[in-house]
Amino acid sequence: MLTNAPRGTKDILPDTVGDWLYVEDNIRSLCRRFGYQEIRTPMFEHTELFQRGIGEGTDVVDKEMYTFTDRGDRSITLRPENTASAVRAYLQNKLYAENALTKLFYIGSMFRYDRPQAGRMREFHQFGVEAIGESNPAVDAEIILLAMKLLQGLGLNDLELYINSVGCPNCRAKYRTMLQDFFRDKLDDLCEDCRSRFDRAPMRILDCKKDAEKPYMKDAPKITDCLCDECSDHFQKLQKHLTKAGVKFELDPRLVRGLDYYTKTAFEVKYPPLGAQSAVAGGGRYDGLIEEMGGNPTPAVGFATGLERVLLALEKQGLLPDKNRSVDVYVVALGEAAQEEAFKLVMDLRDAGFSAAVDYAGRSMKAQMKQANKLGAKFAAIMGDDELSEGVVMLRDMAGSEQEKVPVNKLISKLK
Repeated sequence: MLTNAPRGTKDILPDTVGDWLYVEDNIRSLCRRFGYQEIRTPMFEHTELFQRGIGEGTDVVDKEMYTFTDRGDRSITLRPENTASAVRAYLQNKLYAENALTKLFYIGSMFRYDRPQAGRMREFHQFGVEAIGESNPAVDAEIILLAMKLLQGLGLNDLELYINSVGCPNCRAKYRTMLQDFFRDKLDDLCEDCRSRFDRAPMRILDCKKDAEKPYMKDAPKITDCLCDECSDHFQKLQKHLTKAGVKFELDPRLVRGLDYYTKTAFEVKYPPLGAQSAVAGGGRYDGLIEEMGGNPTPAVGFATGLERVLLALEKQGLLPDKNRSVDVYVVALGEAAQEEAFKLVMDLRDAGFSAAVDYAGRSMKAQMKQANKLGAKFAAIMGDDELSEGVVMLRDMAGSEQEKVPVNKLISKLK
């Protein structure tokens, strides 16, 4: 039916928009304090950007992207994530010429064809940050702290932080061989997806939800045993920075993230009260992505969080702000002449900074007062023939039902 939104999409209605604005205001305030600037990229890009950036063979590229051919016979994809787009914008607009370290954040819609579930739709919204141009593990720690402080600032205190290092291409070559040796005699027991990953991306077997609880998984080789000196040193320094900042964390050798571009640091923040879908933020370092996309070798690190899942957590814990968005003044107009004056008065009130409403249907005083109560009006300004002749309104305090006559030309100063 034309009156139903496509599956996996959802209208954000007036009674919940305030919740989104509340979270977005917190995001922008925190990013300002951390020195991150907002960027807004197109909702669609050339498909090759994501094939090269995210990696062919990933679930996102192979199964989840919304891809189509436009009228110019170009392959276009709705963005499934925003890191590749941010890097494309960084290169195209030469942001690297402005600062050695470019710090960006974004808020926007992403699109993945996946089974809709709690906190994840086919059109979903992400907040993310990217710090491009610095390899110091202190920047990794800053990114993680930003994620934690945002969620804690919203009231989510029972957070669990998991970190790992996925090494560099040299580390992973050795680790890849170890994983294939380990899983070779277990292939028949793995799911179809993991069997297909065995040759092209064996690390992703560790990230599989279907095979995660197989008893032999806990005995799989750990990538931390294969780290080169540089990657090991980077990981140890990250842990020291987090410890120094008083951040508790757990090492998770099976945390590999699902995208090809990650190197060294990988992390995930979970909020256990959400149950199975407890991951609320995740990210890591991607030192090879900018070079892969045509730029000079440039280190970078970032993370993203799904806003639907954050809002779900806030709602479950009763942490969303009060939805009582009352009207300051409801103008009650009785009669045609009063309605004309009421329209002007409402506009004057709005110009003065007050929220104001008026009845346009010419209903009875009882009906208009009922509507004023429904809107949570703080005051009712009543205008009838008698008030018009005197040049006044009857101003009623809706909380205490007290009322007094106020000259129309003094109403605004009285309200202030």
